[in-house]
Amino acid sequence: MQQRLAKPKKGGGGLDRWLAVLLLLAVVFCIWKFSTPKKSAHKHKHAKTPTVQVEPPLIVPVAPTRVSPENISPGPVPPVVEPGTNGFPRPARGTLEAQIALSRFGISCGSLDGALGSQTRAAIGAFQRQRHLPETGLLDSNTRPALTLDAPPYTTYTVTSNDLARLQPVSPTWLGKSQQTALDYENILELVSEKSHSHPKLIKLLNPDADWTNMVAGTSLVVPAADYPDPDDKAAFIVISLSAKTLEAFDENTNLLAHFPCSIARRVEKRPVGDLHVAAVAPNPNYTFDPSVFPEEPEAQLIKTKLVIPPGPNNPVGTVWISLDKPGYGMHGTPKPEDVGRTESHGCFRLANWNAEYLLKLVWIGLPVYVQE
Repeated sequence: MQQRLAKPKKGGGGLDRWLAVLLLLAVVFCIWKFSTPKKSAHKHKHAKTPTVQVEPPLIVPVAPTRVSPENISPGPVPPVVEPGTNGFPRPARGTLEAQIALSRFGISCGSLDGALGSQTRAAIGAFQRQRHLPETGLLDSNTRPALTLDAPPYTTYTVTSNDLARLQPVSPTWLGKSQQTALDYENILELVSEKSHSHPKLIKLLNPDADWTNMVAGTSLVVPAADYPDPDDKAAFIVISLSAKTLEAFDENTNLLAHFPCSIARRVEKRPVGDLHVAAVAPNPNYTFDPSVFPEEPEAQLIKTKLVIPPGPNNPVGTVWISLDKPGYGMHGTPKPEDVGRTESHGCFRLANWNAEYLLKLVWIGLPVYVQE
């Protein structure tokens, strides 16, 4: 029988081929692995970028602190800016600039002092009513854009020889006052303060290098530019609020023309609530001192006759007298403007001289004056 030959077994050559193939695949994998850009490990293929919710800062309203005139702090004094400088009109910056801006709208805060006191808050409230804004009495986000300055807030006052010539001391007694030629300003600080509607302490702060005891003609002083607007017409009526201690003038469409702090009668029975009318006006008046009206004063008890007190800013009724049709009552100025609204009178409505002078431009004989509680 013919013997069959056995098929040869696969040797090491086949194994080598498989190892070569595997090595080639490994090389290809490595090349692919290291040449492909890596994806960020912080992002999932289904993840979306989250929206960040940023909450507005919490604003806690703080009640304003009333600052008395003895603690005036208007802050650093800005440099005097010449008229025509760019940047106006612009919103008022800070309380003092707000007081100046209010003055230019015919709204008085009393003596300008840079303090957010009760009279300034009342003035801001009047402006807010005038502009139909929410009445808060604060320089809030609604009020600041509307309360603008159309020109620099400060100006220069140059002391003249006439200013210095009119100064004279005022007698402390009624008899002494009656013997003077005038009851004019006693010193240049008083004169400059009244002309700029300011508290004397503010004027001193604005002029730290001024020599107030030896002032000479030609001295230039920094003062607020707080002139009132020229009125277009007379007022249609006046409202005096006894509780708020304010006097306000309105036109025939009930638009606010002027707002002033005022002092009222100390005794309730001397406060004439009701409808009154302007009966007469007297700029720069004299004053008749009647001792029977001042029984509480020791000097009045010694004087047996009436005395005529000469005119001037230090006259008891200031530089203006506006008589009402109730005997003995009127609206007038005062020698102490810083006390307006903070002290009480004998029965009349007392204003700062500059406010009484502006009111004089608005009134007419027969003008209705409504006095309210």
